[in-house]
Amino acid sequence: MAITAQMVKELRESTGAGMMDAKKALTETDGDMEAAVDWLRTKGLAKAAKKSGRVAAEGLVSVAVDGGRGVAIEVNSETDFVAKNADFQQLVREITKVALETGESVEVVKAADLNGKTVDEVLTEAIARIGENMTLRRLHVLEGDTVVSYVHNAATDGMGKIGVLVALNGPAEKAQEIGKQIAMHVAATNPASLSDKDIDPALVEREKHVLSEQARESGKPEAVIEKMIEGRMKKFFEEVTLLGQKFVINPDVTVAEAAKEAGVEVTGFVRVMVGEGVEKKEEDFAAEVAKTLAG
Repeated sequence: MAITAQMVKELRESTGAGMMDAKKALTETDGDMEAAVDWLRTKGLAKAAKKSGRVAAEGLVSVAVDGGRGVAIEVNSETDFVAKNADFQQLVREITKVALETGESVEVVKAADLNGKTVDEVLTEAIARIGENMTLRRLHVLEGDTVVSYVHNAATDGMGKIGVLVALNGPAEKAQEIGKQIAMHVAATNPASLSDKDIDPALVEREKHVLSEQARESGKPEAVIEKMIEGRMKKFFEEVTLLGQKFVINPDVTVAEAAKEAGVEVTGFVRVMVGEGVEKKEEDFAAEVAKTLAG
C-alpha cells in the first residue's frame, strides 16, 4: 500500500513520533494506522496511544436528570454556528425532555411525541427551516440511587461539547457533592470503563500484546518478563478505569477511595463528547462561512 504524506502527518499528530519513525511504522504495517500506533509504542517511539481522529460533527451534547434517572443525548449539526443558535438549543432542550421521560433508544425517542408531532418530524422541519442537516445521533440512559450531571464548557444550561452522568449509591447529599466532582474528573480524564471488571476485552488484549513486545525487547528472562507485564497491566488498569484513577481533586487517593471516604459507591458513568468517532471532510474556515452565507 502506498504511504501518503497525509497518513504520515496523521500518525505523527496522534503519537508525537518523528517523521521517519512514523513513515517506517506505516511501511512495516502496510498502512494500517492502528497497527502502526502499536508498532511505535512497542519501539518506545509513541508518546501516547491515542488517535487524533478528525472530528467532523458539530452540535451539542445535552444532559438531564430526574431523581435516579439521567439521560445524555447528542444532536449534531453541520456547523458550530447552528450549535450556538438559540432555536437549535431550544430544540435540543425539548428533545432531551422527551428522552428523559420516554427514552430507551434513539429510535424510541425519534418516534415519541413532541408537541403533536414525532421528534423525527420536528427535526425534519428544523432542517428545512434552518437550512442545515441535523441528526439525533446518540442517547445514553443511566440509573442509580443518585444520578449527577455535568457539562464541560457549557454553551447554555445543561448543554455543551462534553456531557457527563455519574450514578452513585449512598446518602443523597454526599452523593450529590462528590458526584459532581467525579463527573468533572470523568470529563477531564475520559476513562475507558468503570473498573477492570467491565473494560473491553479487546482493549485489554491489545494493551497486553504491546506491553509483552516491549518487555521482550528488553532481553530479560521470561520469568522476569512475566512480572514486568503483570506490573505494567496493573498500572494500565489504574490509568484507564475510573475507580482506579487518581482523583483529580485529590491525587493522593483513587476515585474509589474518595467515594468510599464520602460513604458512597460509584455504580456507573456516561461521558459523551460532540462528534467523537465521526470523521469530517476537511474544509477551511473561509469556505465554511461562504457555504453558510450561501444557504
